[in-house]
Amino acid sequence: MNFVQSRRGFVIAGAALALSGCATTPGLLAASPNETFPELEPLLAAEAGADGLAIRVTSKGCTAQADFVFRVDRKAGHAVVAFARRRLETCKGPAGAVDLMFGYAELGLTPNDRIVIANPISPP
Repeated sequence: MNFVQSRRGFVIAGAALALSGCATTPGLLAASPNETFPELEPLLAAEAGADGLAIRVTSKGCTAQADFVFRVDRKAGHAVVAFARRRLETCKGPAGAVDLMFGYAELGLTPNDRIVIANPISPP
């Protein structure tokens, strides 16, 4: 009886570990000095989620995802992602922030990739 309970517990623990592996999200790695570029758009935040990469940028009320382009370079086992504005924001609303979501497929990444953000990140 003890053997059956132990085997059942082992199978349940194994299944839980296997399913938890499916729910992991990619981690953002710390950028090395040669992987950050201060001339890029500063981000207020960046977060890797289950579906994609979310960035927070300053906005005066009219910033949209279409206003941004990105570049992905692969090196040393990780992906370096850089974001840049296509055009300057010309609206004159109050200063604030907006969150933009870029899906992994859109970026050419997978949820298993290790990601480095090339933009400087300076929270408000």
